Amino acid sequence: MKTKYIVAAILGVMLTLSSCVKDLDALPLNETDVTSETAYNDTVESYLRGLAKLYNTMSSHEVSYVSVNDAGASQICRAFFVCQEATTDACKVAWGNDSWTRAMNNNTWTDADNDAVFGVFFRSIQSISFCNEFLRQTTDAKLDARGVPSSVKAKVQEFRAEARVIRAWYYWMAMDTFGAVPFATEKDAVGTDAPLQAPSEEIYEYLVSELEELASDDSALPAAQDNYPRMDKGSALGLLARIYLNAETYKGEPEWLKAKQTCERIFGLGYELCPNYEDMFRGDNGENLEAIKEFLFAIPFDNKNQQSYGGTTFLTAGAIAATDVESFGSINGNTAGWGGPRIDGDYVERFFNVRNANFETGKYECDDKRGKMFFIKGRLGEGKMPTIDEVYNFQYGWTCLKFNDIPHDKDKDSFTAINTFSNIDLPVIRLGEIYLIYAEACLRLGDGTPAKQYIDKLADRAGVDYEFNKLTSWNTEARDWFVAERARELMWESCRRTDLIRYDLFCSAEYLWPFKGGDTRVGQKFEEHMKVFAIPSKQLEANPNLHNPEGYDTKKEDDSTEAN
Repeated sequence: MKTKYIVAAILGVMLTLSSCVKDLDALPLNETDVTSETAYNDTVESYLRGLAKLYNTMSSHEVSYVSVNDAGASQICRAFFVCQEATTDACKVAWGNDSWTRAMNNNTWTDADNDAVFGVFFRSIQSISFCNEFLRQTTDAKLDARGVPSSVKAKVQEFRAEARVIRAWYYWMAMDTFGAVPFATEKDAVGTDAPLQAPSEEIYEYLVSELEELASDDSALPAAQDNYPRMDKGSALGLLARIYLNAETYKGEPEWLKAKQTCERIFGLGYELCPNYEDMFRGDNGENLEAIKEFLFAIPFDNKNQQSYGGTTFLTAGAIAATDVESFGSINGNTAGWGGPRIDGDYVERFFNVRNANFETGKYECDDKRGKMFFIKGRLGEGKMPTIDEVYNFQYGWTCLKFNDIPHDKDKDSFTAINTFSNIDLPVIRLGEIYLIYAEACLRLGDGTPAKQYIDKLADRAGVDYEFNKLTSWNTEARDWFVAERARELMWESCRRTDLIRYDLFCSAEYLWPFKGGDTRVGQKFEEHMKVFAIPSKQLEANPNLHNPEGYDTKKEDDSTEAN
């Protein structure tokens, strides 16, 4: 039985369990909680259930332990997507009645009291607490006290390594989104003072240390591609490469050489590009060996055991309207149609060079194979959103069908949609991204020659000619090439905000997009402190050790002064 289905079966049971976690260091109190003291015995199965709990946090939208307006919107992958994509040129969400949507669409948030930002904060910090507790309950001393045999102890050590990579992924998301975040590990005692807030520089150094140690110890993690969809050596190195790529953002100093060297370690692990780009995002990608060959880290979803209103369900059901299903039948294998995220025509024209678009027939021309995954039939305004009002009318814009629940070997035109929840595993880190990290690191170091062979592979798959060899050093031309190519290759993969920050284009007037920084289509710059988000007010009230970045605090003081 494949690892995926073993984990899925356990996670299906896990969905019925509840939790009670109030802060980063809280011990789960529910006797059925599989991260608690009472849940473990001397069997492998008891510890596998504990590990499954940690994996389940990646896809679950359960909110029995917290109050939110929309449970689905708080699911970690969906919330992080909104922070990463809706705040940029890559996506606009049509749900105008949601205050968080308006704030994210045009970069006008002043605090973090919206479902998306709150979701990233509480899901990441809560999940870190689960990881910490699992690690506390699986020390040698705990295992010996329970009489765990040596064969089981060896397996538990592997589980511990997986838990540490999961924790690192959550800490990375928290650091990337908020900068300074509350910090604790399994070494911190439960029930003591509220955790202190650590700056991003400290979180960065901790993550690098953790991931380097895990990736360098051949006995710690399963070999690359030997544990899908769970964490393995490739997952640790892929996350490490991404962290090194953005080192200047996180700690103020670049680490291009380390980024390059980490990619080279990954190249020796046997990953391969999926021959067909579309297949990586289809409903059977978790069973398609050609797709899995490219995945360093993916999160499983399926319409039976891993149902979620976030993850790839959000990227399929959200990307179409109910009227699309009624009028055109199966577009992306989903039967729902929420009418939420889509892309403005400027993005499609700028990066995919689409032309001769006919919005009556739905046909258009595009040389890049990655640009052929849009639906425009019946869309208004030639696929563009003329004013802020049209941002909240789903019929304006280009519908993105990158995530498509129709299996890769099924005919799209004759397939009958059957799914409300998605079967698509969510690729988090894949080889295509590693190629781009490597190419950028090489150019930043002054020589892009070693990367040409990898960029050529991406070009061949996309059916285009990049002429990457014309880029001889890191300059504006090289930066703009990466802005465009990462927009194409990694579209809707929750990288865009981080990328634009790295290129110093997220807030600035140098790079504009429709409705950036306000309600006008031309776009405008916005404040630099908004490169990170404010911490939700409930968390600030609960933990006196937490504080927001200076810009948010100053803004509140200014508002108070004006009111007086």
